[in-house]
Amino acid sequence: MGIKIENIIKNFGSFVALDSINLDIKEGKLTALLGPSGSGKTTLLRIIAGLENADEGKISFFGKDITNAHAKDRGIGFVFQHYALFKHMNVFDNIAFGLRVRPKNVRPSKEEIKKKVNTLLSMIQLEFLANRMPHELSGGQKQRVALARALAIEPKVLLLDEPFGALDAKVRQDLRRWLRRLHDEISITSVFVTHDQEEALEVSDEIVIMQNGKIEQVGTPESVYENPANPFVYSFLGNVNLFSGRVGENGLVLGEGETLFVRPHEIEVFLQKEIDAIEARVIGHRILGARVRLDLMAQGREICAEIPKLQFDILRNSGKNSVFIRFLSLKSFQDNEWSEYVI
Repeated sequence: MGIKIENIIKNFGSFVALDSINLDIKEGKLTALLGPSGSGKTTLLRIIAGLENADEGKISFFGKDITNAHAKDRGIGFVFQHYALFKHMNVFDNIAFGLRVRPKNVRPSKEEIKKKVNTLLSMIQLEFLANRMPHELSGGQKQRVALARALAIEPKVLLLDEPFGALDAKVRQDLRRWLRRLHDEISITSVFVTHDQEEALEVSDEIVIMQNGKIEQVGTPESVYENPANPFVYSFLGNVNLFSGRVGENGLVLGEGETLFVRPHEIEVFLQKEIDAIEARVIGHRILGARVRLDLMAQGREICAEIPKLQFDILRNSGKNSVFIRFLSLKSFQDNEWSEYVI
């Protein structure tokens, strides 16, 4: 058992931030709280940390009730979005801080602290920066130091609040991979908040998807992406086309009918007419590295498809702006259940 959250309610005046949250966070796993702004994910993280009090409910760490425990007594490490490093301390002293301020009877010796900090510096691959001041570090380096400082006290639980939100895209991607590898080594029970779907899918063992103070779905990255619980989850996890249409004996007809969902990569694009394909006109495109996103108009409806760059080069060289598209899968959601059409 890791972290157990039972019937947590939190209101800010008339605003319901958390509405009867029940959640089991697995021990030794990396769990993402994912959702749009205002979904309640940061409030839930702060309540787990003891930085915010719930109006109702109970929280347990590894079978022990810590609902009313002070933050400093919960055995947590906290990593903030904006690092919160001590500006007047070098890297070594920042990491050592939590060890040096322990009560004298449990404080490690100077040699033990030095050994611990050097081990952490090696772990975050910044041994050569031990004497640097925070203003001499890059954003990615600062975040690694902040993580090492949180780990120095050997917390039972590691909490990360949008840890990569202040970094540029390339550094963010590198740190995500680094954090995943690090977590596989130390296996600490970790919870991180993010609004970045790709980040949650890439880094976490389990994803908790939230909206309007409620949990919409909990599961592995693969399960929530492949089997979304409802249209919100489907739409929130990646790009999706949403339109009305019906599937009959003559194939797909766009317009009136059910609300249909299809992801851009589930659409085939052809230069020539194919069986069950409908005609579409290319009205725009965006090159995304190895893939290209096409904006299409079909039967009066705008549709987005993604194709490999090599296929797009063939299309562009043909000089045509008329193509044919076929849907590999279409889903509709009715009576709290998904139906899938294979055309």
